[in-house]
Amino acid sequence: NMTNDQRVLIEGFLSNYDIAAAQPLTIMVPVGAANDTSAARLAEEFARYAKRQGVPGNRIQIATYNAGSPERSAPVRMSYAAITAHTNQCGRWPADLTENAENKHYANFGCSYQNNLAAQIANPNDLIGPRKESPMDAEKNSVVIRQYRDRGIWNEFLVTSEVEYR
Repeated sequence: NMTNDQRVLIEGFLSNYDIAAAQPLTIMVPVGAANDTSAARLAEEFARYAKRQGVPGNRIQIATYNAGSPERSAPVRMSYAAITAHTNQCGRWPADLTENAENKHYANFGCSYQNNLAAQIANPNDLIGPRKESPMDAEKNSVVIRQYRDRGIWNEFLVTSEVEYR
């Protein structure tokens, strides 16, 4: 059976798992180790626990790996692929920008902008391709529009505006 320490380790491991991206979660079971039978049972329990933590069941894969030594116990391994957005480090200045008469981009052009954008990306998969749109919530939309209209911003804008609208 899964111990409390193993449960805490799995929770920590899955805390960074992006359910929206639904990357495959691979649980690797040792084969040819002293504990391969108990490790196989434990891997099944890990898979059930991962499902309870929100990992889609069709995204959990159980695979085997060669443990290498039948005299030793081998661990059950868990992994998933994660995409992160990052750029190279800024601060490369190979030439003095004031001595450049050409109208060309310099070495670090846009570096800080790209770093800031990468830091703000919630799901880097959005940079690779679009996701399916979520369904529209008409009730929420009407509440927001009603709140906007009730605040009277438009009337206040018309009174304080320097432009004359007709």
